[in-house]
Amino acid sequence: MKIRPLLLTVPAVVLGTALSLHADVKTQERTLIRFEGALGRVINMFGGRSTRDGVVSSVAVKGDRMFTTIDQTAELVDLAEEKVYQIDLRRKQYTVATFAEVRKSMEEAMAKATADAEKQQGRKSEDGKEYEVDVDVKTTGQSKQIAGHDTKESVISITVREKGKTVEDGGMVMETSLWLANNAPQLAELNDFRMRYAQKLYGPMMAQAGQGMTQAMAMYPMMKDAMARFQAESGKLQGTPLSTVMKVQLAGTQAESGSSGNNEAPAVGGLLGGLGRRLGRRNNDDKKEETPAATPDAPGRTTVLTSTTETLQVAPTVADIDVTIPAGFQKR
Repeated sequence: MKIRPLLLTVPAVVLGTALSLHADVKTQERTLIRFEGALGRVINMFGGRSTRDGVVSSVAVKGDRMFTTIDQTAELVDLAEEKVYQIDLRRKQYTVATFAEVRKSMEEAMAKATADAEKQQGRKSEDGKEYEVDVDVKTTGQSKQIAGHDTKESVISITVREKGKTVEDGGMVMETSLWLANNAPQLAELNDFRMRYAQKLYGPMMAQAGQGMTQAMAMYPMMKDAMARFQAESGKLQGTPLSTVMKVQLAGTQAESGSSGNNEAPAVGGLLGGLGRRLGRRNNDDKKEETPAATPDAPGRTTVLTSTTETLQVAPTVADIDVTIPAGFQKR
């Protein structure tokens, strides 16, 4: 059973908002996940334009169903059935897996990624270490309009460090900028669906993570603590995120090991899954294009991951056909 490709399961920042009534919503979003260092070079080589400009997806939610389309692939999630349908729009075929099957595959992939990372980087498992988490939440006062909605910016900064040590001794800093709208009930419904889906599939702590972020956690164990705390803090904010930018940095000794150019990117096979093959074929003409240089990091810190998601369009009307496998498609 195939797991969703990396760029099809981008981390969606979801606030802990529960709605008593379910509304229909159709959106268009652009998402970009950028890995830095050795892993980033591998992904950029295969990904072409998608890893530079991002991926635009169309999402429709109606009741317990969510239909996501990206280029010639689609996915239907049915919360009532607890099933995920992967759809090949070009070949007019689809596969189906239960939540339990998807969960098992992702757990196996994460375990393999962890083992490969420890083997290739020559590091011992960090299980058993105790970490302390520092949190700073602030409203910047900045505002802008996104997809026809007025938004205001809040920033959540989370620092994870080993107990009794400073972040400069070796830690992780995760900073997330959220542009929040208070007048977007349809988008709140979309986020509510994603939260319910993530909790059913992964459990509460993994509600912020798709496959790509799960694999990243295998490479950088401290990210699990950061994501868990982020979920708790973001749930306290008012509004619905229409744009988010998450930046993960390693500091101190963690930055030295994370930015080493002598090691191959860990667990490349598990991390990429079908990404390299799919994007390699789709973006063959883009391979020779150079990836723009990233913004230099502050002294002592190395960026390992940046995730950006922005809402482009919002519509309140969804037909049944928008969340249904097209007629004539065959199961394989």
